Amino acid sequence: MSKESKITLIGSKLAKTGGEFVYLGEIEECKNCKFRRLCHGNLEVGRKYKIISVRSANHPCTVHEGGVKVVEVVLADLTIMIESKKALEGVILNHKPINCENFDCEYYNFCNPDGIMEGEKYKIKQVLNEKINCPNGKSLKKVVIEIVEDNNTS
Repeated sequence: MSKESKITLIGSKLAKTGGEFVYLGEIEECKNCKFRRLCHGNLEVGRKYKIISVRSANHPCTVHEGGVKVVEVVLADLTIMIESKKALEGVILNHKPINCENFDCEYYNFCNPDGIMEGEKYKIKQVLNEKINCPNGKSLKKVVIEIVEDNNTS
């Protein structure tokens, strides 16, 4: 399954191949910028993206010190926590968050990951054999997933 790439702009200091970011949306300073459409037109708020290439040209930006660069991005793979019994490589599932509110837990960000919405389809790429000691006693596994984009269905 190949990931669809998108072109966007990112702060020059952040523009590194392999870098990842969560797109948080447009801010007020962007409203009148001539690059607004390129910066914000291709990305979805709340999604995590991975930079796969960086172009050399630098463009001015009032938000990013040092300007912005054109980058090519794809949806990033995510590492999340799921119920152990569902953790099988190659399986496609609908995302169901763990719904844990233990903010101090070392696994909190894996149980409540950025970049995926409830009900969204994903494919398990890898099950990580890490021992998870859930303070709430849940049987969990950490897995690496990729979002299954709707436009790839037949």
